Amino acid sequence: MSMARSALGKWYEDGEAIVNQGDVGDCMFVIEQGEVEVVQRSGENGVRLAVLGEGEFFGEMAVFDRDVRSATVRALGKVQVMTVDRVTFLRRISEDPSLAFRIIKKMSGRIRDLNNELTGLKSKTRE
Repeated sequence: MSMARSALGKWYEDGEAIVNQGDVGDCMFVIEQGEVEVVQRSGENGVRLAVLGEGEFFGEMAVFDRDVRSATVRALGKVQVMTVDRVTFLRRISEDPSLAFRIIKKMSGRIRDLNNELTGLKSKTRE
């Protein structure tokens, strides 16, 4: 997502949580530098869903539904992350409507990947 990059993002240290699963969210994040891991708790265990890097975003569902976070996102090494609230997000989309398309395309790819994983898991349980 190509939001204007800045040196305004917050720095997080290795292992530090940026968002926690179950917390109510109202903003999304864009990674300016470094990498993060997306982990979802399942009982006592956590499952790594993704590793995201510079220029990628997470937490976008909260901009749309302001619901609880579906996963925890932690810094992998030192990472700089910019917060984007709903007002800023909508303003940027009005300035550059193609931004909405790029975000939907990325979200669609994530859903497709999850569908493929789910199909694989379901077919394994039938064997």
